[in-house]
This record gives sequence, C-alpha cells and structure tokens, in this order.
Amino acid sequence: MLKEFKAFAMRGNVVDLAVGVIIGGAFGKIVGSFIDDVITPLLLKPALDAAKLSKLEDLTMFGTVKYGNFLSAVINFIIVAFVLFLLIKGMNATKKKEQAAPAAPAPPPADVQLLTEIRDLLKK
Repeated sequence: MLKEFKAFAMRGNVVDLAVGVIIGGAFGKIVGSFIDDVITPLLLKPALDAAKLSKLEDLTMFGTVKYGNFLSAVINFIIVAFVLFLLIKGMNATKKKEQAAPAAPAPPPADVQLLTEIRDLLKK
C-alpha cells in the first residue's frame, strides 16, 4: 500500500496541483497586502477619513454587518481575476503565434522524387 501511495503522490498532476495551490496562496497574500497597503490608503483614504475609520475592514452597517470585509474581498477578487485574465490572454497569444507559423512542407520521399524525375524525362 505504501508503494501505491508513493506512486499516486508523485504523479505529475498531483505535484503540479500542489505547486499551483502553494503559489496561489502566496499570490493571495500579495494581493491582500496590495489592497491593504496600497489601494486602501491611496484610493479609499478620503472615504475612510470621512467615515472616521483607518481600515476598509472597519466599515460596518448597523454596528454588526461588516461590509468593509466584503468590499475588500470583492476588490481582491477583481484584481486576481484581472491578473489571471492577462495571464491566460498572454498564453493564448503565444499559442496562436506558434500555430500561425506553418511548418515548412516536408520534402517528398526519395521514391516519389525519382518517379517525378522519370515523369519529367518522359515528357521531354
């Protein structure tokens, strides 16, 4: 059973998925920091100052509904979705360039070339 588990765990798809999840988690932290440390202070500072708050997450409605957390999550999602869109668009453009460049036609086999030469000689 240990041998089967090792074979399963070391399959390419499992390792690729693990790497993707780890990178995704790290990217999520980067986006969160970007929202908290760059977007909120630069773009939302006047709105937060008017509400007498320091962080977007402190926005509440009726004292209990924390819609600031929701807004922060929405902004995070939009940024992640946009970055993924740009990444996929770039990958698709690369694939299109590869497909657009047609490969040079392969030379005909030797026997076909010989038959073509014989045909041409017979025509003369």
